[in-house]
Amino acid sequence: MSEADPPDEIQMIDPRKHRQLFIDDFAIETETRTTRTLHSPKKWGPVITGGIQSRTCPQWNSDKNLWEWWYFGGHVYYATSEDGEHWEKPSLGLFEWNGSKENNIAYDPEGQAAFDPSQKRPGRLYHCVRDETDPDPNRRYKGLLSASSRYPAVSPDGFHWTMIDTPPIPSQDESQFTHDRESGRFLAFVKQPTEWGRSVWLSTSEDFESFTDPTLIFHTDEIDRENRRRRVREVVDNPAYITPPIVDDEDYIAECYNMAVLPYEGLYVGFPTIFNPFGAIPPPATNFTRINQIEMSVSRDLMHWDRVADRSLFIGLESFDGENYGCSQLLMAGHPVVRDDGEIWCYYNALRTPGSIELYREFDRCRELTRLGVKPGHFEDSGALSLAKLRPDGFVSIDGAECGTVLTKPFDLKGGNVYINADATWGEVYAEIVDGETRKPHDGFWVPGERPDPFTGDDTRARLRWKHPHDLVFEKPVRLKFYLRHSRLYSFWIE
Repeated sequence: MSEADPPDEIQMIDPRKHRQLFIDDFAIETETRTTRTLHSPKKWGPVITGGIQSRTCPQWNSDKNLWEWWYFGGHVYYATSEDGEHWEKPSLGLFEWNGSKENNIAYDPEGQAAFDPSQKRPGRLYHCVRDETDPDPNRRYKGLLSASSRYPAVSPDGFHWTMIDTPPIPSQDESQFTHDRESGRFLAFVKQPTEWGRSVWLSTSEDFESFTDPTLIFHTDEIDRENRRRRVREVVDNPAYITPPIVDDEDYIAECYNMAVLPYEGLYVGFPTIFNPFGAIPPPATNFTRINQIEMSVSRDLMHWDRVADRSLFIGLESFDGENYGCSQLLMAGHPVVRDDGEIWCYYNALRTPGSIELYREFDRCRELTRLGVKPGHFEDSGALSLAKLRPDGFVSIDGAECGTVLTKPFDLKGGNVYINADATWGEVYAEIVDGETRKPHDGFWVPGERPDPFTGDDTRARLRWKHPHDLVFEKPVRLKFYLRHSRLYSFWIE
């Protein structure tokens, strides 16, 4: 750099506004002797069964003090829960089916049968979010209705819908929908093809009256194709898994079936479902036998996405034991729900069999079904809505063994306290406050010389303390330098 060149602008972070996570490198200046770990949520099991799916996460209704959930099978249904784990199917009395209105059908069965905008027959309710920020109670719920595209509609209660007079969002058979409450935008992640097959395109709206033209934001590549080869062999070669009825030798590309997105602490966490074909189904179906599994991606602007942890699986397949559901396809049921205590609840679709009985009869002579003891009832109860849980900020940790160090980017520290989310059950975490420019420790906050008591244990909200008696007020930007010994650090912040 010449003397005339301006110095590089120092990138600041704001741990007072957002918790600083380690899903990407945004908060980190340098690190030594550390590793990153992607943490899969702990599977809690199925919560609603019966061969059903959803592309909407549960919504909290503050008027009813209940969780609400719209899902679909033969129709669009409605369930409620007090705790998010145990679900009831209330009799709504809205629509008659098989001679009775004693059911939990939440959407007109006639309206979903055929799409005709002129007759206000909008197709199936595919996404539903409760918007408590809209002052108009008749727009409390925002939905996307599905046909060959996605049609915006509003509702006062989630049951009676009015289509908005606006062009639809072009999409194929899959999509995800998110209300980003921090920005106020509605985000429709629709599916359209590219040279990499099924890919994710983004359409946004600030008023839920008009949506932007979809823009390509995410597709697979050659690495996903190589991963497909390996994952196909893992299923075929492992007798614990159920193998699809058609497996051929074609070198198929992997595709992105859909991607749910969670706005979280200043970033966007994506959950792409990666579609891995096994074999081509002959016409008229013209599809593939496959497995679908969920990975993780991250973005700061919704346009540029980084894959997390070398594309490790966030939620992976289960073996077939007659009880499990997630044996062939896994897809997020909307974005994860962040609970009041910060715990992250991931609701997902778990599908049991990677092909129909007819395909197994025609192409496998039912040998795989016989080998694993699959029953006809497994095809009837082919999918469940399942739950998995993750600690607050628990997507990725930065780990140190004997002596890992992490130096953050600079930030202003003009009062408040510093907190960390960390697991040092068998180790220690030290932290020192250093000058943002010189990176030299401030007096009284120096680990080697003014050694404070370390953090030990496992805590999602631990306050850091130093021997310095004064408030944490610094005129110039500072950094944190963490020393990790047999410990994991998930996040840090100021409050």
